[in-house]
Amino acid sequence: MRGLPEKGVTPPPPSDLRWLPAYAGAPATIAGCAEVAAPIGRAIYVIPGTVAQCGEARAGHVLQMQALVVDLDQGDIVAKRDHLIRHLGPATLTVESGGITEGGQKKLHLWWKLSEPAHGADIARLCRLRGEIARKVGGDGSFGSAHQPVRVPGTIHGKHGLRSQVRIIDHQAIEVDLAEFETRAIAMPVLAEPSSSGKPLDFNSDAKPSVDAVLTTPVREGAADDWTRFQGASAAIGHYLRQAHEGRMTLDEAWEAICSYNAAMLRPPWPEDRLKAETRRLWQRHLERNGPAQPPRQEAPTGPLDCFSLGQLLDDRSALPDDIIAPRVLTPGGLLVLGGAPKVGKSDFLISWLVHMAAGVPFLGFTPPRPLRVFYLQAELQYHYLRERLHQIGLPSEVLVAARDGFVATPRLKLLLDHGGVTRVLEAIRSAFRDSPPDILCVDPIRNVFDGGSAGPNGGSGGENDNSAMMFFLKERVEALQAAVNRDAGVILVHHTKKLSKQQVKDDPFLALSGASALRGYYTSGLILHRPDDDSTARRLEIELRNGPALEAKLVDKIGGAWVELNARHERLVRQEVGARLDAERDRKAEVILDLLYEEAAEGRLYTSTQFASNFENRAGLGSQHTIQDRLNVLATKGYVKYQRNGGLYDLPLVRSRFGYMCTEGMRFGRAEQVDPETGEVIARGIAVRPSHYRCASSGVAREVENPFVWVWPEVSDV
Repeated sequence: MRGLPEKGVTPPPPSDLRWLPAYAGAPATIAGCAEVAAPIGRAIYVIPGTVAQCGEARAGHVLQMQALVVDLDQGDIVAKRDHLIRHLGPATLTVESGGITEGGQKKLHLWWKLSEPAHGADIARLCRLRGEIARKVGGDGSFGSAHQPVRVPGTIHGKHGLRSQVRIIDHQAIEVDLAEFETRAIAMPVLAEPSSSGKPLDFNSDAKPSVDAVLTTPVREGAADDWTRFQGASAAIGHYLRQAHEGRMTLDEAWEAICSYNAAMLRPPWPEDRLKAETRRLWQRHLERNGPAQPPRQEAPTGPLDCFSLGQLLDDRSALPDDIIAPRVLTPGGLLVLGGAPKVGKSDFLISWLVHMAAGVPFLGFTPPRPLRVFYLQAELQYHYLRERLHQIGLPSEVLVAARDGFVATPRLKLLLDHGGVTRVLEAIRSAFRDSPPDILCVDPIRNVFDGGSAGPNGGSGGENDNSAMMFFLKERVEALQAAVNRDAGVILVHHTKKLSKQQVKDDPFLALSGASALRGYYTSGLILHRPDDDSTARRLEIELRNGPALEAKLVDKIGGAWVELNARHERLVRQEVGARLDAERDRKAEVILDLLYEEAAEGRLYTSTQFASNFENRAGLGSQHTIQDRLNVLATKGYVKYQRNGGLYDLPLVRSRFGYMCTEGMRFGRAEQVDPETGEVIARGIAVRPSHYRCASSGVAREVENPFVWVWPEVSDV
């Protein structure tokens, strides 16, 4: 039981913490404590669970929990309660917690009694369920923790001196099975987004306080503030110990900073012996979780910097180092960033590219000087799906043979590139390339392994959107790995792009890179793979170089499992959307014309091109006869339409047209049954219409068909 000072009560009463035996006399003990607490402004809470012995009150100490609690403390309380009852069933206990929302509704606690107590792994399961239900209805997410306390019904709610009773408004003899209740909760739709606590220092919320808030907020004893001295001291100690563990300061410097925080922010300060004991405890726990500490970071070199006069630079005519990937796409010691939206094909494109580089074979105009050694660290595809991807990529057999040993990939890694992660990756690289270091290090993608250093009291990263965190990742993680493996190795980082409009991507593709702007200022080469037209499979590869002249963007596509470069000159430059719609309309008319010719022949009607255009003018959306005639000419030139001059084969008159009646591949005249004279089996309906002439694709004149039984297509690239 926790007797804690109510917020806003002055002077605050002392706390009253008790561990009550779980027996029938506990309610009477709590009632006695409540009678003493009410006049002095002390709130009475309990953790709805049991622990093994006195002095234990952490989440890990909870051995059993007998009920599931949901705290509705903001928004439309009535609607949220109705939503829960509709999908989860009536609550065992409904309690008015004493508070009032901004909308004037009474805050509620809903309890569901379990048919049997949860213990062991079921406690974590129950807490996850409490947090998930709170998320779906906009309740208090703090109940995702097992040691979250709740007010006791029958006590007094007295924040800021305004008193009201915590009272039971509904009680039913209901018990629920945890597994069945979990099934209903998972199926329950979301009513509201997760609520964000208004407290600046809420240690039970998902978003922990920032370092600045921790180190600059005074904390008084007796839980007079939104958090306790213990929480403040633990957060500050943890922050400075993480700095020491990562080598950002020495242990002596960390201890000095901890003492300064204790003296300035804890009121009154902790005794030194208690501060030392808590520091030792947290340091030991941190070592157990994160391994040995890094040595303190060395001071930057103080020697003279290299500098060269204009004359020295002009007089140096020595050959430039060979590009790792020419032309200047990846230079020795350089950093290349490949960006693209999810599912645009970045990883597929990159794997094809790297395998070609490992084989020493050019790829889409990118050329290696020799077979390269490539280490591909990827954090997306598991082993079986990685090998499936490699089997599906259309790579020439000679490329695969040449790259068998030079291309090394990891299955999906579940690690951060922090100090420990860099060490593990370094060991893997040295194991894979024992004789000589790799030429290319590739990380795919940044987001899955990103470590921006410590930014919060719980060691969380500043995130890839933070410039300082991004620079920390590039300098302290990527550069550190590169320096440990091969200083001249080229590094390729794969990154996601933001959601921008097509026009924004067209105007400046590299603004689409997700995260901090520091990344663009740091890399030596940038590539963006995007799809200009959602209706087309073609991708556009934009290229930005720092160490060489600008390169033209490439239009690429995956055809037959292999990546190929398309001729960008065939791409429209203006009014692309309008042109695409006109192309689609022409294709539609061609399909309609071919269908009509086929169906009309089945009804016993063949047409010359002129008569067809006249008959079907303004029908089926084909437009005027001149438009139809133009489409027929195109279809005849491309070999979709041919001609039969002898109408007598089908009891039709001879025509004066220089071509004759039109026919298509597989066309049949009429619907009369064709019977096999030997077996009596019906083998077809109608008479096959076979061509006698076709339009020459180059001259347009009528030429005789050599074999009417074989439909021959013109040898032109458009067919």
